[in-house]
Amino acid sequence: MTGAAALDAIDRRILNEFQDGLPLTPRPFAWMAQRLGVTEDEVLRRLQRLQRGGQVSRVGAVFRPHSIGASTLAAMAVPPERLEAVADRVSRFPGVNHNYEREHRYNLWFVVTAPDEIRLADVLDALERETGLPLLRLPMLESFRLNLGFHMRWN
Repeated sequence: MTGAAALDAIDRRILNEFQDGLPLTPRPFAWMAQRLGVTEDEVLRRLQRLQRGGQVSRVGAVFRPHSIGASTLAAMAVPPERLEAVADRVSRFPGVNHNYEREHRYNLWFVVTAPDEIRLADVLDALERETGLPLLRLPMLESFRLNLGFHMRWN
C-alpha cells in the first residue's frame, strides 16, 4: 500500500479521529470499533497494516515524562556512511521508539526509555558499546506539552 489513495474511508477515520483522547479502558480497540461500525479484530488488523505500510509509526499510551520509569533524549554524531546502519541498530534497541536524522554534527537523535535510571544508563552504555560511538545525553530539564495530532485532508 502506498500513499493516501490506497486508504479507504475507515483507514482515514482511524488516522484522523483517534490520534488522542482514547479512554483508559481494558479494550480501547473495541471502543474504536464501536465508533467506526466495525469489529475490534478489524481495527487491530487495520492498525497492523497501517504500521507495516508506514502510515502509523506507533500505537500506545503517552505518559508524562518521569511519571513511569526514566527517559532521556540522546544524540550521536554518526559518520554519514554509517548513518543508516547505526539508525537501524538504534531503532531495534529495547526502549527506543524511533530515531530521526538532523542536519547537525549530532545527526542522529532519539529518546530512550527504561524502567529506572540504572537501567536507562545500562541501555545508553550498551548503545555506545555496540555502535562504537559516544552518546550525547540530554536529560529533560523542563517539560513542555505539545499536541502532535493534526487533521489530515484527503483529496
